[in-house]
Amino acid sequence: MKIFYLKICGLSSFFLFLSTFFAMAQTGSIIGKVLDEHDLPLPGATIIVEGSGKATQTDADGNYKINSVVFGNVSVTARFVGYNSMTKKGMVSNQPLKLDFELLPNNKSLEEVVVIGYGSVNRKDLTGSVSTVSSKDFQKGTITTPDQLIQGKVAGVSITSNGGNPGASATIRIRGGASLNASNDPLIVVDGNPLSGDEIKGVSNVLSLINPNDIETFTILKDANATAIYGSRASNGVILITTKKGSNGKPQVNFSTNNSIATIAKKVDILSSDQIREYVHTNGTINQIELLGNHNTDWQDIIFREAFTTDNNLSISGSIKTIPYRISTGYINQNGVLLTDNMQRGVAGLNLSPKLFDQHLKIDLNVKGSLSKSHFGDHGAMGAAISFDPTQPVLSIGNGFGDYFEWLSGNVPNPNTPRNPLGLLEQRENIGKTQRSFGNLQLDYSLHFLPELHVNFNFGYDVAKGKGYTKISEHAASNYSTRGFYQDYGNKLDNYFVEGYLNYTKDIKEINSNINAVVGYGYYDNKSTFYNYKSFNALGGILSTPNFDFDVPQNRLLSYYGRLIYTLSNKYIVSGTLRADGSSKFSEDSRWGYFPSAAFTWRINQEGFLQGQSSISDLKLRLSYGETGNKDGIANYSYIPNYYLTTGESQYQIGDTFYQTYTPISYDAELKWETTQTYNAGIDYGFLDNRITGSIDAYIKKTKDLLAVVEIPVGTNFNNQILTNVGNMENKGIEVNLNFEAIKKNNLTWNVGVNGAYNDNKVTNLSLVGDNTVPQSARNATGGTGNSIQYHSVGYSPFAFYVYKQVYDTNGKPLEGLYEDLNGDGIINTNDMYLYKSPVPKCILGFNTSLTVNKLTFTTVLRANIGNYIYDNIGSNLGTKRNIISPSGNINNAGTDVYNTNFTVNQYNSDYYVKNASFLKMDNLGVSYAFGSLIKGINSNLSVAANCQNVFVISKYKGVDPENFTGIDYTLYPRPRTFTLGVNFQF
Repeated sequence: MKIFYLKICGLSSFFLFLSTFFAMAQTGSIIGKVLDEHDLPLPGATIIVEGSGKATQTDADGNYKINSVVFGNVSVTARFVGYNSMTKKGMVSNQPLKLDFELLPNNKSLEEVVVIGYGSVNRKDLTGSVSTVSSKDFQKGTITTPDQLIQGKVAGVSITSNGGNPGASATIRIRGGASLNASNDPLIVVDGNPLSGDEIKGVSNVLSLINPNDIETFTILKDANATAIYGSRASNGVILITTKKGSNGKPQVNFSTNNSIATIAKKVDILSSDQIREYVHTNGTINQIELLGNHNTDWQDIIFREAFTTDNNLSISGSIKTIPYRISTGYINQNGVLLTDNMQRGVAGLNLSPKLFDQHLKIDLNVKGSLSKSHFGDHGAMGAAISFDPTQPVLSIGNGFGDYFEWLSGNVPNPNTPRNPLGLLEQRENIGKTQRSFGNLQLDYSLHFLPELHVNFNFGYDVAKGKGYTKISEHAASNYSTRGFYQDYGNKLDNYFVEGYLNYTKDIKEINSNINAVVGYGYYDNKSTFYNYKSFNALGGILSTPNFDFDVPQNRLLSYYGRLIYTLSNKYIVSGTLRADGSSKFSEDSRWGYFPSAAFTWRINQEGFLQGQSSISDLKLRLSYGETGNKDGIANYSYIPNYYLTTGESQYQIGDTFYQTYTPISYDAELKWETTQTYNAGIDYGFLDNRITGSIDAYIKKTKDLLAVVEIPVGTNFNNQILTNVGNMENKGIEVNLNFEAIKKNNLTWNVGVNGAYNDNKVTNLSLVGDNTVPQSARNATGGTGNSIQYHSVGYSPFAFYVYKQVYDTNGKPLEGLYEDLNGDGIINTNDMYLYKSPVPKCILGFNTSLTVNKLTFTTVLRANIGNYIYDNIGSNLGTKRNIISPSGNINNAGTDVYNTNFTVNQYNSDYYVKNASFLKMDNLGVSYAFGSLIKGINSNLSVAANCQNVFVISKYKGVDPENFTGIDYTLYPRPRTFTLGVNFQF
C-alpha cells in the first residue's frame, strides 16, 4: 500500500512538472503575406521574429509561416532587396498571429547591386558612369523591340526609331557618335552574351527577335572606366540586359495580352485635287488640261490604314526541388499602317539557375529562341503617293497592268511618271522568314577552401538564319520591261564565344580595406554566310546570274582583360582596367589593341565633417579616364589586296569568247583600330533618405585614327579614294539626372524623373595631306543626280548641311536662284557654299512621372530634342511648279511649300530647306488599375492598363515628323499613334 501510494505520488509529481513546463514554454505560429506597392506578392522576402533567432522566406505567392514561436508579445520585420523594411508587433497565442506587410520600394538604395562588365558591385561603390532602368520603369504599351522600353529614360542616351513599320530598327547613340565609317552602335550584352549586330535577312531589325517581356533590367555603361573592360567593342558604350529569372517556391503563372490600334498621326501636306485642277487650268496647255481626271483621290488614304496588333506572353516560374526555373513564350502579330506590312513573331525562353555544393556553385543557363515571318510592303509607295496626280482614279479596268491606273506613253508605262501607289503594294510580294537562337551557360564556382575566389566560365552562342523572296507580278507597270521579277535572298550568322575569368573579393579588416580583382580571357568567333541567287522574270526567264553563289566572311577576336577595385575605409575607391584585343580584321602588325582605364571615387558623405548631416544620404565624386576601341562596321579583309569581278562592259575578247576581268580595290595594309579616349567627372547625390537622387556628369571623348574614306592622289593606289585611319573627332558634354519621390505613403506615391544631356561633337581632322578644310561628301538628297547635301568637315559636326545662303525679298519670300556671294568675288558658284547646322541635337531631354493612388496608377513619358535641324527633301524635290506640270508634260502632285517659294525649278542646295526640327514629344500616356485577387481561395492578381503612344508632337517643323536621325526628310515611314489595352493576370 505504501509502495502504491509512493508510485501515485511520483506520477502525480511528474505530470505536474510536465504541465508546468508546457505552460511555461507554450508556443504558437505567425502567418501572413508580403505584398509590394501594387498588391503583388514578393516571393523570397525575409521575415524575422526579432530577438528569437527565428526567420523564414515567403513563397512564390508571398505567403509565409513561422512555427514554434513562444507565446507573448513579438516584433516581426519583413525585408526585401530594393524595398524599405517594415516592422509590426502582435501577440502570439493559441490562434495563429496574422501579420501582413505591404513594402514600399526603395529603388535608390545604395546597397542595390548593379551589374557591370564581368561582375557586379553595390551602387555606392560604382566608379564609372552607369545608369540602370528596371522593368517597373519601362515604357508601356505596344512594345515590339527592347530599345523602346528605355526611350527617354537615360541621360545621354538617344534612341531614334527608323520608322513606324512593324519591328522597326532604331538608332541608339550613347554620348554621340564616335566614328564616321565604323559602327556607332553600342555593344549589347544579354545575360553575359555579347550579341551580334549583323544584319539578318528577312527581318527589319535584329533586336526585334528579342522578347521585351523577358527583360528585367537595362544597365547602360557610358564612360570609358565602365566600358573599357569590353575593350575593342566599347567606344560607343555598352548596354547590359538582364532577363527575368526563376525563384524558389510554387509555380507562378503570368499571362499578359496587349491589343492595339495604330493610326496615322499626320500625313504629308500636299496639294488637293482641286488645287491641281486650278493650277493646270491656269498654267497648262489644252493638252495638259485634258489630262486631268475628275476624281478626288487621296493617295495617302489609299495606302495607309488602321493597323491592329496583338501581343501575348505567358511565363511560368518557380522551382523543381532546388532548381529555380522560368519558362516563357510569346506571340505577336503586328500589322503596319502601310498596306500589306505585317510581322509575326513567336518567341520562347528558358532559364535555369540552380545552386549546388552548399551554394558554392551557381549555374545560370539561358536559352532564347524566335521565329519570325514578315511581309514587307513596298516603301516606294509612300513616295509615289505624295507625287501621284490626285485627279486620277485608283483603278482602270482592263488596261493590262493589273487594272491599276497608270500613266502611259503609247501602250507602255510612261517612265517619267510615278507608278500607281496601290499597285506598288499589291503587285509586290516580299516575304521574309527568320530563325534566331542565342544563349549561354555560365558557371560560377566559389572555392570551398577559399570562398573569396570565384572561378567563372561562360560558354555562349548567337546563331540565326534568314531567308525570303521578292516577287513582282508580270502585269506590274514597275517591272514592265522585264515582265515581272522574282529573286530569293538569305544569309546565316554563326557566332560563338568562350570566356573564363577569376574574381577575388576580400575584406581586409586590419587595414579597413576591400579588394575586388578580375582577370580573364575571351575567344570570339563570328562567321556570316551570304547567299547570292539568280533573278527571274515572272515567266521563268533568267534576268541575272551571280558570279558567286555565296560569300563567307569570318573574323575572330582574342581578348585578355583584368580589373582591380580597391576600397579604403568605405570612402576612397580606386579602380583600374586593362584589356588587350587581337582582331583578324587587321594585319599582324596592327592586330593588337590595348585599352586601359583608371578611376577614383570619393564617398564624401562618409567623411567625418558630414556624418551629422542626416539630410545627405549620398554624396560621391567620380573621376575617370579610359581608352576604348572600334573595329565594327568595316570589312573583314580591308587590309589585304582585294579584287572584284568587272561588269559586262569590261570584258576582253579572246577568240570567240568574252572574259570578265578582275580589278584590284584600293587598300591600306596598315589599317588599325579607331581609339577613343574619354575623360569623365561625375557627382552622385542623394538627399532626405534618398527621396531625392541623381547625378551630374561632364565628359570629353576624343577619337583618333578614325576609319574614313578620303581622297588620295591618283596613281598612288588602285582608286582615288581609300578607307584608312585619318580623322579625329571630339565629343564634349554634360549629363544631368534627377529622381524625386514627391509623395511616399502607403496609398499614395508620386515619383518624378528628369534627365538632360548636352553634347557638342565636331570633326577635328580629316585629311592625310594637303588642305584639311575641304568638306567631304557624306549623304545625298533625293532628286537630281549626285545631289550631296550633307558633308564632313573639320570644325563642324558630322553630316553638316552644305548649302547656299538664300536671298529673300522684302516679304520674306525666297528668291529663286539668288544666293549670297559669301566670298565676295562677284560670282555665285560652289565656292560660296557653306556648312550650316546639323541633324544632331545639341540637347536631349527626358521626363517621366508615375502617380499611384491606391490601386490606380497614372504614367507619362515626354522627350525633347533641341538644336537639331532637318533638310526638307519633300519641299526641295516636290515643292516646285515644274513638278505639277513636268517638262515632259505630265501632271503630278506637289508639296504645299510651292505656295511659299513660288519656285519653278528645284533649288536643292538652298539653305531655305534646312529647317529647325527641335521638338517636344509625349511618347506615352497610360493608366493602370491593379484589382488584386479576384478568385476566392486562389492567390491571384489582375491588372488592366490603357496606353496611348506618340500622343503629340510640338515643333516648328511643318513636316510629318521632326524626329529623323539622318536629318533628311523624304519618305520616312510614319510613326503611328497607337492605342493599347492590356491585361495582366498572375496566379
